[in-house]
Amino acid sequence: MSLVTIKGARREIGARVILEGVAASIAAGERIGLVGPNGAGKTTLLRLIAGQDEPDAGRVEAARGLRIDLLTQESAQDPALLAASSLTDAVRGGAADVVALADELRRLEIDGEAGSPAYAAARNRFDALDGYALEDRIAAALRGLGFPPSRHSEPPRMLSGGEQTRVALARLVIADPDLLLLDEPTNHLDIEAMEWLEGALRARRGALVVSSHDRTFLDAVVGRVWEIREHHLTRFRGNYSAYHLQRSASDGDASRDAERRSKEIARERELIQTYRSHRKYAKMHEHERRLAAIEPPERPKQRADLALSAIGAGRAPAEAIRIRDAVVGYVEPKEKRIASARRLVLGRGDRIGIVGPNGAGKSTLLKSIAGLLQPIEGEIIHGQGAITGYLAQVRAAGLQGATVLDALCAAVPIDPPAARAHLARFLFRGDDVAKEVRVLSGGERSRLELAILGLLPANILLLDEPTNHLDVDACESLERFLLEGERTLLLVSHDRRLLERVCTKLWVVGDGLAVPFDGGWKEWRRAVGDGWTAQAADAAETVRIGGHRGPSNATLASGAAVAAASTGARSAAKGRGASVAGRSVAADRPGKLSKEQVRRRRAAIEGDLERHGLRKSQLELELLDPRVASSYTDLARVSAELADVTAALGLAEEAWLELEGEATK
Repeated sequence: MSLVTIKGARREIGARVILEGVAASIAAGERIGLVGPNGAGKTTLLRLIAGQDEPDAGRVEAARGLRIDLLTQESAQDPALLAASSLTDAVRGGAADVVALADELRRLEIDGEAGSPAYAAARNRFDALDGYALEDRIAAALRGLGFPPSRHSEPPRMLSGGEQTRVALARLVIADPDLLLLDEPTNHLDIEAMEWLEGALRARRGALVVSSHDRTFLDAVVGRVWEIREHHLTRFRGNYSAYHLQRSASDGDASRDAERRSKEIARERELIQTYRSHRKYAKMHEHERRLAAIEPPERPKQRADLALSAIGAGRAPAEAIRIRDAVVGYVEPKEKRIASARRLVLGRGDRIGIVGPNGAGKSTLLKSIAGLLQPIEGEIIHGQGAITGYLAQVRAAGLQGATVLDALCAAVPIDPPAARAHLARFLFRGDDVAKEVRVLSGGERSRLELAILGLLPANILLLDEPTNHLDVDACESLERFLLEGERTLLLVSHDRRLLERVCTKLWVVGDGLAVPFDGGWKEWRRAVGDGWTAQAADAAETVRIGGHRGPSNATLASGAAVAAASTGARSAAKGRGASVAGRSVAADRPGKLSKEQVRRRRAAIEGDLERHGLRKSQLELELLDPRVASSYTDLARVSAELADVTAALGLAEEAWLELEGEATK
């Protein structure tokens, strides 16, 4: 059953065509991801589906009685939300039908009609809507989206815009409409809130259309993808990863077809000229007809190529940055300690992600490393020859000038022709370079900031939420750049795919601490699920290094917490590419190993080597299976597992080599 049918929809804004000939339908229970470049028309399409705008041509038809709710960035300004007396009251407003039924049941009970057919019908409806669990669901939604119980009584009007948007999102989750439309719902969410939202959306029975640049989120919640590009809509099967494979294959086919037709055109023109010179006009006209029948080649439109190559800075020092017994925070207008770090080290070639809840101090730590804030205690040491490029610093000082071209030339010494060529790689082409800075969209501003950063001499990149406002193409381009060569970088991000693909280590900021985690994002999340905490890790590190420094902002964990930290480290080693027996323990255990310890560990690691090697061979054979190769979903699944197993095999080999070195000492 189709809930919404779109028939040849066209939408214009002023003289600009946004959507052209859009035809699609949304079935009951269907989960659709909406992707495309910034400004392609994703929000416009959501508004058409919601009935908030009308198409200039074509039709958008909705089923009779269909309940549709739309979350936009303007949802935070909903008068009903702002008028609520508390967060609980604001979210409860999303379940108006349940609240009305509860009122009806109370009225019938007061009137002595608890045994009437009307009461029975209302009771059955109330039960079907899970009305008795409404308050529990409201509390769970608020907690899941980052509001602890102590804040549930706060009035929404006192919240920030981002917090109000989260309350609006909780309200829509509770409302549970037949069709839920979400426009960038992961904005303002930290990783834990994103994970909660994913679970809540997967549990929904109703249909969903979500516009998002968060690739991990799309993979988790959608089963189809709609892409808007060049005014048109194209539909793809599967989640984001499947879409990406299909799009890459389609672009490759289009490029090869364009190349083939270009060669055909060149050959026909050559033959026409040859036959003309030999006065064989019949043959000449025949090839002229063939040439006219060949459609002009149309290559896929060039996508973002975020060329951030730093210039003139050389390699980062072997120990790029060392943080020792530091406390970061603010001293003005009064001292505020945000996070303490016993020992954090960024080495040459390290790609470290800084993660933690919103407000934990990730950006404060990065500002301190960039030299914009002085640590309240301790020291942050930059290695000799270290030159940092800080994204947020560019945002503050680099966008000087009336136009895009002016801003770039004001930030770095570069002549206009070279500036235009550089800006073209960030999709500022033609008249775009003359666009006024003040009218740039969020995505355009981010691309300009990254363009400026790319010309600053730096061998260490400090990036604070670099994917903010970037579309999917630009995010993937940035990801490719960060993976090139021997990059040395610190990256604050809530983009889980970027963290997982780019960062091999983490610094976790939370509970007043900043601690290292030797593993990627997935390993960290597994470790958290197994009880890993920053406090326990900090306590374990203190014991390991024999430190005597007391805690700054947190109470040191007991012996049980130290044990939990060790357990968490071992659990983390069971994730992607990390089921290497005894590795985490060996890393923290000083001194020479006994022969028996070496024997047991060697046996365990060799078991890992055999297991991962066998699985790698099996997966490589699966990739050769025509059934897998023809299924984008299966291909994505097998390719992802092969990457994980290959990484695990590499770690096992490293552990074996380390053990052999230890045994020969």
